[in-house]
Amino acid sequence: PSAALTLLCGSAAAVVVWKWLGKRQIQKKMEEARRTRDEGVKKMAKAVQQFREQQVSSVQKDAILSLPLLELTGRLQEGSLSPKTVLYTYVEKALEVTQQTNCLRHFIPECEEQLQEIQRQREKGLLYGIPVSIKDHIGHKGHLSTCGLVQCLGALVQEDSVLVKVLKRQGAIPFAMTNVPQSLFNYDCSNPIFGQTLNPFNHQKSPGGSSGGEGALIAGGGSILGIGSDIGGSIRLPSSFCGLCGLKPTAERLSVWNTHLLNVDVCSRPTPVPCTLGPMARDVDSLALCMKALLCQDMFQLDPTVPPIPFNEEVYSSSAPLRVGYYDTDGYFPLPPCMRRVVWETKGALQAAGHQLVPFSPPRIHYVMTELFLKTFFADGGRAWLDVFTGDIVDPSLKSQVNSCKIPSLGKKLLALILKPLQFLLLLKLKNVATISTCRSVKEMWNHHHQIEAYRTEFIARWRELRLDVVLCPVLGPAFTMGYPGKLLTAISSTMLYNVLNFPAGVVPVSMVTEADEEELKLYQGWCDDPWDRTLKQAVAGAVGLPVAVQCVALPWQEELCLRLMKEVETLSREK
Repeated sequence: PSAALTLLCGSAAAVVVWKWLGKRQIQKKMEEARRTRDEGVKKMAKAVQQFREQQVSSVQKDAILSLPLLELTGRLQEGSLSPKTVLYTYVEKALEVTQQTNCLRHFIPECEEQLQEIQRQREKGLLYGIPVSIKDHIGHKGHLSTCGLVQCLGALVQEDSVLVKVLKRQGAIPFAMTNVPQSLFNYDCSNPIFGQTLNPFNHQKSPGGSSGGEGALIAGGGSILGIGSDIGGSIRLPSSFCGLCGLKPTAERLSVWNTHLLNVDVCSRPTPVPCTLGPMARDVDSLALCMKALLCQDMFQLDPTVPPIPFNEEVYSSSAPLRVGYYDTDGYFPLPPCMRRVVWETKGALQAAGHQLVPFSPPRIHYVMTELFLKTFFADGGRAWLDVFTGDIVDPSLKSQVNSCKIPSLGKKLLALILKPLQFLLLLKLKNVATISTCRSVKEMWNHHHQIEAYRTEFIARWRELRLDVVLCPVLGPAFTMGYPGKLLTAISSTMLYNVLNFPAGVVPVSMVTEADEEELKLYQGWCDDPWDRTLKQAVAGAVGLPVAVQCVALPWQEELCLRLMKEVETLSREK
């Protein structure tokens, strides 16, 4: 017995030591990644200092930072501003913004080589001399694509993504990569390696996610144009939280080649709810210019899977009245009073401007959320997602979701069995990944894909019946207090819907949270004053002065029409 006891104690001690060594190894990798980032920051700060000693007054710096993208491109094209001056002005501002918000994952030192390269180009591209920031997982040669995961810290990207190649050919200068939430599957912006990114307007609030680093950097003035990605609202939610314009195009409109998701290339794991890349900026014209620059022959030749459809300037610039469908709630997750208020105000402004407004109701959002969207990502019970955390530290903002996925399948079935009658009797909404049914066979997976296609057909039929051009609807906001996005995964129904449908959708800031909104929030009860409704109320409290946005939507491949509505909304809100 004593020998067995000794063996048992020895084995237990070995396990403890093995776990400790594993954690130590993880800590070393994270420390090394942070050290590399900090050295890059110091290098860029030194380059900025050397440039400052040569020229450029603070007055000129402020003037450059205040220029809208269209004006800045004009000045660069005519030569009244040099790309070098603009680049270092934005690098300096980005250093300041990341010091306050921790929005940068890494500077791209090769931006200085790109600066030389654009001066050798025979023709000035549409984005000549424009510094551009890109989200962490968009491939840039010689840099990591981490997705906030320790297991991604080893391998450097071997080749630029198609999108980065096209940006460079259009004269843009990618200069920074921005922070993301761990695994990208969160609309906060925190990971154990590079930490929490803060909202530049209120450091108690989240910048949104998963393109949260982009949101914070652009809103703070450290970038004039950024590229994010969106699979459930990851461009639109940071745009809403940070008061920016952001566009999620139809998934295949821009190339996603060499963009990583869950530690694999997006292209190698196609899903019925695809990931899409898109621009984020301070105004709608900037998004339109970016799309015009990207939708060029270079994009179509480098990635033949992208339909060769150039940007339609005529549609974007048209002034013909639009027939606009609208709704202020999807019936699934009731949004705070200020988000519904701005939909009605925008509806009134559009009507007064001569557009036709038609009530529209998106069908069966409960079904879309649980059976179509969440089931796409958790078809295997979340096992593929859990795998990416192997040999990693789970970020606190994801722990509740990770723990839900760890419940054995039998436990999940029992939980679903208990909660589903309650949902029917008490009108409670099932908002936990633990209750999502899985696809147990290839046949079930095929049926799931068919259900998504059938829903798209049903939705388009309803759209066509009403003869709509576009739709105006709410987006989740205002910015959540830190830590709350992880508690309310399914609050993203307003944005998620258009990922399932694969419709282009964009966000435009139109107002700010008022004292009256905050007072009205105190009376908010949601649908049934359940724990999720109360949590949402806590998440958005204390937001006076923060941006409030609306969402604009068009049918697939009609990005220009979506941007046209966004521009109209932006113009009317600025006039107001």
